[in-house]
Amino acid sequence: MPVSALKIHPTAIVDPGARLGEGVSIGPYSIVDGDVTIGAGTSISSNCVITGRTTLGKKNRIFTGAVVGSEPQDVKYHGEETFLEIGNENVIREYATINPGTGEGSRTVIGNDNWLMIQSHVGHNCVIQNHVKLANGVMLGGHAVIEDHATVGGGTPVHQYVRIGKHAMIGGGFRVVQDVVPFMIAGDEPLKIYGLNQIGLERNQFPKETIEALKKAHRVIFRQNLTLKEAVQVLSADFPPLEEIHYLIEFLKSSTRGIVR
Repeated sequence: MPVSALKIHPTAIVDPGARLGEGVSIGPYSIVDGDVTIGAGTSISSNCVITGRTTLGKKNRIFTGAVVGSEPQDVKYHGEETFLEIGNENVIREYATINPGTGEGSRTVIGNDNWLMIQSHVGHNCVIQNHVKLANGVMLGGHAVIEDHATVGGGTPVHQYVRIGKHAMIGGGFRVVQDVVPFMIAGDEPLKIYGLNQIGLERNQFPKETIEALKKAHRVIFRQNLTLKEAVQVLSADFPPLEEIHYLIEFLKSSTRGIVR
């Protein structure tokens, strides 16, 4: 890559072994280590650290003070080879921290078009899919999974191994210790489900009939005093064969921590 195609501030420290795509910019006093790959058009602001076995895709924006790829905060980690993979067009705001996996060959994976806001933390072995928003100060424990279009409010701690389903929304400042069912809004302490994330679904152009089916599914799961097994049976037997209903059923059946109700 010709030096002229890059924009590296003279105070930045970039290992000669780092792989930088066309048009990458690196701001003052930032550090990029040798095992790092940074895709074309990605911008890294001042005082950032990009380290570890980290791969960044194209057109990401990394803001001041972010630390991406530093070793996991996990007593089980003993220097084994682990990875951090970040896709395209993500926004990683000031002082966010993202750790790679724990366990030989494991990885933390972040997809595309996500917003990780100020001082958010992504722990080891987490998976963040696409179009996710983590507000300021969100803390993800190890192995958490945040699915497409989910939103987590500011200052929210998410317990390790918790799964947050697609299009779910969680209010700020509430502890999340169990799985949050897709398409729902959660809040309060202890956390509970308040209803369908209807505004979010409408903004994402879900058909009216799908939203109505999900409203009915909400009532079955959360308002009819059914066991989880009974709710799954009703959804399987009495609901239309929509993709969203099939996904909801599989989410309920595969939950290992139990669901927020």
